[in-house]
Amino acid sequence: MINLIFKNTFNRLLNKKSSILLLVFYCLSCIAFAQSTPQVKSSVDSTSIKIGEQIHFTFEVEADTTSQVIFPEGQTFMPLEVVEALPTDTLINQDRFNLIKKYALTQFDSGTYTLPRQQVMINNKPYFTDSLKIEVNTVVVDTTKQKMYDIKGLAQVEKPFGDWWKWVLGGLVIAAIVGGLLYWFVFRKKPLTQEEKIALLPPYDRAIAELKKLDESKYLIQSEYKEYYSELTNIVRSYLEEDVHISALESTTDELITKMEMLRDAGSLKIDNDTISQFKNVLQTADLVKFAKNTPENSAIDRDRKSIEQIVVKTKEALPEPTEEELMEQEEYVANFKRKKKQQQIKYAIAAGIGVLIIVAGIFTYKYGFSNVKDSVFGHPTKSLLEEQWVGSSYGFPAIYLETPKVLKRNNKIPKSIEGAGTNSYQVFEYGGLQSNFYIQATISTYKKEADFDAKKAIDAALAKVEEAGAKNMVVKQDEVVTPTGKKGNKVFGTLEIDNPESKKTREAAYVILSFVQNGGFQQLIMVYPKDDLYAEQIVEKITNSIDFKTES
Repeated sequence: MINLIFKNTFNRLLNKKSSILLLVFYCLSCIAFAQSTPQVKSSVDSTSIKIGEQIHFTFEVEADTTSQVIFPEGQTFMPLEVVEALPTDTLINQDRFNLIKKYALTQFDSGTYTLPRQQVMINNKPYFTDSLKIEVNTVVVDTTKQKMYDIKGLAQVEKPFGDWWKWVLGGLVIAAIVGGLLYWFVFRKKPLTQEEKIALLPPYDRAIAELKKLDESKYLIQSEYKEYYSELTNIVRSYLEEDVHISALESTTDELITKMEMLRDAGSLKIDNDTISQFKNVLQTADLVKFAKNTPENSAIDRDRKSIEQIVVKTKEALPEPTEEELMEQEEYVANFKRKKKQQQIKYAIAAGIGVLIIVAGIFTYKYGFSNVKDSVFGHPTKSLLEEQWVGSSYGFPAIYLETPKVLKRNNKIPKSIEGAGTNSYQVFEYGGLQSNFYIQATISTYKKEADFDAKKAIDAALAKVEEAGAKNMVVKQDEVVTPTGKKGNKVFGTLEIDNPESKKTREAAYVILSFVQNGGFQQLIMVYPKDDLYAEQIVEKITNSIDFKTES
């Protein structure tokens, strides 16, 4: 009996001890889990500032030392602007650390702004902060102490350079290259080569110079007797043809000797029989070497070389003094030679210049594309608009902010198509027209009663307005549009046809109509541009991405 009581008592104690152990283990697990879970807090040092003042938005992250923490980057605090992202402070506490990240924010328009939720990534897991309301107040001016002045007129400012200087610099470089090539090949006085100097000599001097040059050749060293005798006889034949005026190059040995004998007998060439006989022997030896592959002895070769020079000298002595007409022919020959050489140099320079232009054009085409290069060289209206210094401005009330290539001008003419849409006031700002290369129109309207306003009718009115301006055969598509600041609107787009009253031709165009209901008003943007115009499409995209609204309470 005593043993049974002791046993039951021991079991009760054991069960109670197990429960306590489980409770302790559970508490320790919760503490460990709480310590391992990252903690993210956010705060601002003020929720009310004046225009242009700064507030500090602070992140406090408590996490394990092995955790990877990524804070927001860029303009994620819109509509407030990030002035500065301060360095991150780190405090280490055993195996955990506290990270403190501050951002300096500001705003230059008065109103009540909602600072959106911010995301902090910890180990690739997002953690979000709460959104905050920030009041931006205007600076109160005491008009009893501060003197008031009239609004200043528009100030003229110098237009910025843009990127045109790059093209000018490139053109100057190309012009310098082409000019250098022209100078090098055309205008530079190049020293004449040995062959060119010989070609400009009179026939007799040229024959003697060519004979000396033949002596320096390697024909005899390389046993090229046929080439040696061919050049030796061609030198004397060319001289006879130019100075004696007989067709020597195309004559056989016998024909040439006969012609010389006839000139001697006629008294036109005072040359003795021994010289003619000596010349005939050289020509016959040359024929044997060239056609019978005869190999002459070195003494015979040397004798023939001297004979040819004597024949040239004696022939020159046998000729009468050159007449004035012959001298003129010689001068004309020299001038003709120089002119041909100049023409050849010009051709080389032009070919080199064209080659440089082709290479440069090929490089630019490969880098920027053929269409871009063509439009940059020859010009393109919408490309010029795209590369303008763009203007950012707020239009109408409630305002819509746009960045456009040109300032939009107010148009006081109210179209009939807006009637029935429930609008009250109506303001129009535009640039260009349907016949121009790019048309932009911004309309800002308020409605009499919100319940009476019909956005669909307002969009239909915009389509009717485009048709009133001369568009036809409109293809209509619809989609949703979201601005970079998160404002949603309606997008109507498609193609249409526009008749030109002057040329009586019809051209295809594309259009985009963006509609927004913001701040108690209706803002609409219409853009019409040539179909398949890549530059115009970039303009549309750039304008769309610039859309913003003044967020006043």
